[in-house]
Amino acid sequence: MKTSVAHRLNTVLERFLPEQRLFLRSDTDTRFIRLTSSTQAVALTGSALVVGWAIIATAVLLMDSIGAGNIREQAKREQAIYQARLNDLAAQRDMRAEEAAAAQERFNAALDQISTMQSQLLTSEDRRREMETGISVVQSILRRTIKERDAATAEKDTLLASVESGAIANPEQAAEGEIANAVEFLTTALETTAAERDDATQDAALARDEAQALAFERQLLLDRNDKIFTQLEEAVTVSVAPLDKMFRSAGLPPEQLISTIRKGYSGQGGPTAQLRFSTKGGPFAAENQRANNILQGLDRMNIYRIASEKAPFAIPVKASFRFTSGFGPRWGRMHNGTDFAAPYGTPIYATADGVVTHAGWQSGYGNLVKIQHEFGIETRYAHQSRIRVKVGQRVSRGQRIGDMGSTGRSTGVHLHYEVRVGGKPVNPMTYIKAANDVF
Repeated sequence: MKTSVAHRLNTVLERFLPEQRLFLRSDTDTRFIRLTSSTQAVALTGSALVVGWAIIATAVLLMDSIGAGNIREQAKREQAIYQARLNDLAAQRDMRAEEAAAAQERFNAALDQISTMQSQLLTSEDRRREMETGISVVQSILRRTIKERDAATAEKDTLLASVESGAIANPEQAAEGEIANAVEFLTTALETTAAERDDATQDAALARDEAQALAFERQLLLDRNDKIFTQLEEAVTVSVAPLDKMFRSAGLPPEQLISTIRKGYSGQGGPTAQLRFSTKGGPFAAENQRANNILQGLDRMNIYRIASEKAPFAIPVKASFRFTSGFGPRWGRMHNGTDFAAPYGTPIYATADGVVTHAGWQSGYGNLVKIQHEFGIETRYAHQSRIRVKVGQRVSRGQRIGDMGSTGRSTGVHLHYEVRVGGKPVNPMTYIKAANDVF
């Protein structure tokens, strides 16, 4: 069966590919190579396969080249869009900074106004108390004068009744001069008492009018003070809320953060004197409480400002760059940071205040700088071409620490940036995105 099939196949091949002989002649001999139909068929098939493979490979290469061109153009467009977005964010950050500076200036001016108004209120309160004391003295003098007048009138009536009833037998002989002098003295005393009463009444009326004017002025000052306190409370709330949201988004509990900052900034000193506070309340008790609340809000905002410089909320590259790889799995392994690609030698900056704990070569990282920050946070800056800090050096946020390069395990010029909390890597973009609405 197999022989008949092979015979039929050879017959068909001989019809289209008859047997050929290739003669090879030399000086002394002549030889030939026999090319059977099957051999020719195998050779033609192989040649066809080679030509087909070449055509397919050429087509694939052309398609890859065209596709790569489109990808590069798309990457350029995305880079331009991202750069425009970064410029918008930078403009918004500058605008927010200007608004914060203007709000701080308005807040300082309002504090000066509050201080002046507090002094005026205290002065008016002292004047009111003095007026109340003066009114009390005038009223006591008036009451005493009225009593003396009534006593003198009663004595005069008694003497006149005695004279009219004849109790004195002979008025001419009973010292008429003394009676006349007594009557004249009493009359003068009554006139003087009446004049003093009228003056005291007038003084009391003037004192009441002035007290009412002072009370009205005091109420106006209290109303103005309430408006200023309201504006200050709103300003503090508007300033503190974004900062509080930023730290919560970055996974930093605000209360723990405030406690840590206060421990590091707790210095006190200088001559002191004992302060006395009234426990009976008073007209300014509510205002004092509101002022204390505002001061506490300002203290919280100041602590947030200090903390924002000690946590890595800044971007390590200020020049033009593009993100080439983010935090997460990559090529079957975990990528513990974010990659920023830029030209060779681009400056690299510290993203927060801290102390340099490593500045040198480390396997895989190449030239590496490690900075230890507050709250158990560490940042790493790898693949640098040049390191500009040394171990133990204290650096500030925005200080240049090195230049971008491609040392260590790297496929091109870029910065590998890591953030570690308690030794565990976290996504650096968590901090950068949390600060977008604040800085």
